[in-house]
Amino acid sequence: QVQLVESGGGLVQPGGSLRLSCAASGSIFSIYAMGWYRQAPGKQRELVARITSGGVTNYADSVKGRFTISRDNAKNTVYLQMNSLKPEDTAVYYCNADLETGWATILGNDYWGQGTQVTVSS
Repeated sequence: QVQLVESGGGLVQPGGSLRLSCAASGSIFSIYAMGWYRQAPGKQRELVARITSGGVTNYADSVKGRFTISRDNAKNTVYLQMNSLKPEDTAVYYCNADLETGWATILGNDYWGQGTQVTVSS
Protein backbone atom coordinates (compact mmCIF):
# COMPACT_ATOMS: atom_id res chain seq x y z
CA GLN A 1 0.00 0.00 0.00
CA VAL A 2 0.89 3.64 -0.43
CA GLN A 3 -0.08 6.44 1.88
CA LEU A 4 -0.09 10.07 0.78
CA VAL A 5 -0.17 13.05 3.09
CA GLU A 6 -0.68 16.53 1.67
CA SER A 7 0.01 19.94 3.10
CA GLY A 8 0.48 23.54 2.04
CA GLY A 9 -2.96 24.68 1.02
CA GLY A 10 -4.49 27.91 2.18
CA LEU A 11 -5.88 31.28 1.23
CA VAL A 12 -3.90 33.47 -1.13
CA GLN A 13 -4.60 36.62 -3.12
CA PRO A 14 -4.65 36.60 -6.91
CA GLY A 15 -1.12 36.72 -8.22
CA GLY A 16 0.24 35.09 -5.11
CA SER A 17 2.03 31.80 -4.64
CA LEU A 18 1.67 28.59 -2.67
CA ARG A 19 3.66 25.39 -2.49
CA LEU A 20 1.89 22.11 -1.92
CA SER A 21 3.68 19.07 -0.55
CA CYS A 22 2.80 15.39 -0.76
CA ALA A 23 4.75 12.88 1.28
CA ALA A 24 4.49 9.24 0.27
CA SER A 25 5.04 6.28 2.54
CA GLY A 26 4.52 2.54 2.44
CA SER A 27 5.34 0.68 -0.75
CA ILE A 28 7.04 3.64 -2.37
CA PHE A 29 9.15 1.34 -4.53
CA SER A 30 5.99 0.52 -6.46
CA ILE A 31 5.24 4.09 -7.54
CA TYR A 32 5.64 4.89 -11.22
CA ALA A 33 4.37 8.45 -11.15
CA MET A 34 2.84 11.00 -8.84
CA GLY A 35 0.61 13.86 -9.72
CA TRP A 36 -1.62 16.60 -8.52
CA TYR A 37 -5.30 16.79 -9.35
CA ARG A 38 -7.85 19.36 -8.35
CA GLN A 39 -11.59 19.49 -8.01
CA ALA A 40 -13.72 22.57 -7.67
CA PRO A 41 -17.31 22.40 -6.41
CA GLY A 42 -19.58 21.07 -9.13
CA LYS A 43 -16.65 20.31 -11.41
CA GLN A 44 -14.87 17.17 -12.52
CA ARG A 45 -11.57 16.28 -11.00
CA GLU A 46 -8.81 17.28 -13.39
CA LEU A 47 -5.12 16.64 -13.76
CA VAL A 48 -2.94 19.58 -12.83
CA ALA A 49 0.57 18.17 -13.08
CA ARG A 50 2.32 14.81 -13.08
CA ILE A 51 5.87 13.57 -12.71
CA THR A 52 7.18 10.08 -13.40
CA SER A 53 9.87 8.21 -11.54
CA GLY A 54 12.17 9.18 -14.40
CA GLY A 55 11.43 12.86 -13.98
CA VAL A 56 9.17 13.35 -16.99
CA THR A 57 6.59 16.03 -16.29
CA ASN A 58 3.22 16.92 -17.72
CA TYR A 59 0.97 19.89 -17.05
CA ALA A 60 -2.54 20.97 -17.77
CA ASP A 61 -2.62 23.77 -20.32
CA SER A 62 -4.29 26.03 -17.80
CA VAL A 63 -1.30 25.95 -15.45
CA LYS A 64 1.64 25.78 -17.84
CA GLY A 65 4.16 28.46 -17.09
CA ARG A 66 2.69 29.09 -13.65
CA PHE A 67 2.95 25.77 -11.81
CA THR A 68 5.97 23.54 -11.38
CA ILE A 69 5.95 19.97 -10.13
CA SER A 70 9.10 18.55 -8.58
CA ARG A 71 10.19 15.74 -6.33
CA ASP A 72 12.64 15.08 -3.55
CA ASN A 73 13.44 11.39 -3.69
CA ALA A 74 15.29 11.44 -0.40
CA LYS A 75 12.13 12.61 1.33
CA ASN A 76 9.70 10.66 -0.86
CA THR A 77 7.93 13.94 -1.41
CA VAL A 78 6.42 15.66 -4.42
CA TYR A 79 5.84 19.39 -4.56
CA LEU A 80 3.65 21.67 -6.56
CA GLN A 81 4.89 25.23 -6.73
CA MET A 82 2.00 27.44 -7.75
CA ASN A 83 2.74 30.96 -8.90
CA SER A 84 0.59 33.71 -10.38
CA LEU A 85 -2.48 32.14 -8.85
CA LYS A 86 -5.88 32.98 -10.26
CA PRO A 87 -9.35 32.70 -8.73
CA GLU A 88 -10.08 29.84 -11.11
CA ASP A 89 -7.32 27.86 -9.42
CA THR A 90 -9.53 27.61 -6.35
CA ALA A 91 -10.16 23.94 -5.65
CA VAL A 92 -9.33 21.04 -3.42
CA TYR A 93 -5.99 19.71 -4.57
CA TYR A 94 -5.29 15.99 -4.31
CA CYS A 95 -2.05 14.11 -4.57
CA ASN A 96 -2.18 10.87 -6.54
CA ALA A 97 0.17 7.94 -6.99
CA ASP A 98 0.25 5.67 -10.03
CA LEU A 99 1.81 2.31 -9.34
CA GLU A 100 3.89 0.21 -11.69
CA THR A 101 1.65 -2.20 -13.57
CA GLY A 102 2.92 -5.31 -11.82
CA TRP A 103 2.56 -3.80 -8.39
CA ALA A 104 -0.83 -2.35 -9.19
CA THR A 105 -2.20 -5.85 -9.75
CA ILE A 106 -1.16 -6.72 -6.22
CA LEU A 107 -1.67 -3.49 -4.33
CA GLY A 108 -4.33 -1.78 -6.38
CA ASN A 109 -3.93 1.58 -8.06
CA ASP A 110 -6.27 4.03 -6.39
CA TYR A 111 -4.11 6.02 -4.04
CA TRP A 112 -5.02 9.57 -3.13
CA GLY A 113 -4.14 12.04 -0.47
CA GLN A 114 -6.79 13.56 1.75
CA GLY A 115 -6.89 16.79 -0.23
CA THR A 116 -5.85 20.29 0.66
CA GLN A 117 -7.93 23.38 0.01
CA VAL A 118 -6.51 26.17 -2.12
CA THR A 119 -8.52 29.36 -2.23
CA VAL A 120 -7.49 32.29 -4.40
CA SER A 121 -9.46 35.38 -3.51
CA SER A 122 -9.12 39.04 -2.67
